[in-house]
Amino acid sequence: MKILTPALLVLTPLLSGAAPAAPSPVSPDRLSADVRTLASESFQGRAPGTPGESKTIDWLVAQFKAMGLQPGGRDGQWTQAVPLIRTRIGDGPVSANGVAWTQGRDVYLSSVRPDARETVKDAPLVFVGYGVSAPERNWDDFKGVDLKGKVAVFLVNDPDFEAAASDDSTGRFGGRRMTYYGRWTYKFEEAARRGAVAALIVHDTPGAGYGWATVTAPAGENYDVARPPAPRVALQGWIEGGAAGRLFQAAGLDLAALRKAARRSDFRPVPISGTGFSADLPVAVTRAESRNVLAKLPGTSRPGEVVMYGAHWDAYGVGAPDAQGRTIRPGANDDALGVAGVLEIARAAAGRPRPARSQVFALWTGEERGLLGSETYAADPIYPAATTVANLTLDILQTAGPSRDVLLVGQGQNALEDRLAAAARAQGRVVTPEALPERGLFYRADHFSVARRGVPTLLLMAISGAPDLVEGGRTAGQAWLDGYMRCYHQTCDAWSKEWDLRGAAADVDLFGRVGFDLARGSDWPEWRQGSEFRAVRAESAAARRR
Repeated sequence: MKILTPALLVLTPLLSGAAPAAPSPVSPDRLSADVRTLASESFQGRAPGTPGESKTIDWLVAQFKAMGLQPGGRDGQWTQAVPLIRTRIGDGPVSANGVAWTQGRDVYLSSVRPDARETVKDAPLVFVGYGVSAPERNWDDFKGVDLKGKVAVFLVNDPDFEAAASDDSTGRFGGRRMTYYGRWTYKFEEAARRGAVAALIVHDTPGAGYGWATVTAPAGENYDVARPPAPRVALQGWIEGGAAGRLFQAAGLDLAALRKAARRSDFRPVPISGTGFSADLPVAVTRAESRNVLAKLPGTSRPGEVVMYGAHWDAYGVGAPDAQGRTIRPGANDDALGVAGVLEIARAAAGRPRPARSQVFALWTGEERGLLGSETYAADPIYPAATTVANLTLDILQTAGPSRDVLLVGQGQNALEDRLAAAARAQGRVVTPEALPERGLFYRADHFSVARRGVPTLLLMAISGAPDLVEGGRTAGQAWLDGYMRCYHQTCDAWSKEWDLRGAAADVDLFGRVGFDLARGSDWPEWRQGSEFRAVRAESAAARRR
């Protein structure tokens, strides 16, 4: 590591006008040491429901105990149970319109149903464009098509992602800023609601925001929360772009032309003629009880009002060997570094005079499998959403040194952005909006689970653009981002002694500044006019009146 001594980052008064806070050290060295531990081989990639989880949970609880924090779960517990179904697709034949597909090369399939085998035989394929049903935007891609027993084939992202001025989708879905309709989770859920037997998304790197290697990283493994039966397709996944082009061409269809047609509100589903989609795949199904880790520092005078910090402890565990024979996906940056940041904020908070409001430190399971841990919490919250002041989530920080700016994901959502800007000014930095809103990062991290319930949120995620590095500017920042994306969800997302974590420490300190100011204050940040979460928060306004 390039830094030999900790950086001392001082909390200063922000918008509340309270007295200056005590200094709070955020140590690059300690961040590095915590990541080195969590990303070590003995933690086996921290997959939920594995021995690596047990070791992770024990280590995290021990850290909070050593700080003097209290258990944050129900009944004095450090954890919240998250019952999971874990599946892994085995080898078997897959074909589309008579052409054999190879799992991982032409198609990537998984299942979240607790079935020992998933068999689909000659199911008709139907192209449904972007697969959006949005009455509030006067948009319906389905037009009443019957999908029962069929395979829905989608485009990734939103109808106006590539829209031209002549397309009537332009501006309806936020331009290139992805909405929730663009997320793969929405598309799979919509296919299931409409009775489809399988759902396949045509992969393209710009629309998805990541390459094919990221799609295939889970190696056929998937998770879901064990819950009462809910609609789920038998098989869900992605078609590699080239394979998709060949599929459409063989059916006499022009995929490029259909992409353009799907950007209009008069688009209608198109059958992909042929013998249909078939698959006969064994599925290894296990059940596991994973756990969220929760710690707290109770507030002095208003303990029922909660400021929450979060990160996810899980990564991708053990998978197929890479070119060097490595099988562990250690998730060093995604998100052991975020976890280390939450631990640093907790250490600092434990050493300061206790503020009026409570502070909760949440380390989630199952983020990589669909925000399963945070969603389990949000559906049955220990601290009511109505009186949760804010959620501050750390998920991937840059490791290339000091930066002149901090990247904001989801600009224009809520008033917490003002506090972030004030904290950045106190560091001599500025806030830069995310450069890649088409990746839909605002809908891809654990804060989203509580945002849907109305809790104002902030997310730091370094893959939202190139940082403006003190050494090398945005050109050097882009080089860092490009290099990291090659390791995203791969075996090479590993701890390195070459990391320069001064920039990450500064970002962690920003959230410490914002969170502590909220905890000692009395105001309630609001969602901006036009945010999809504003109405939800307004419904619970009475709970926040004193």
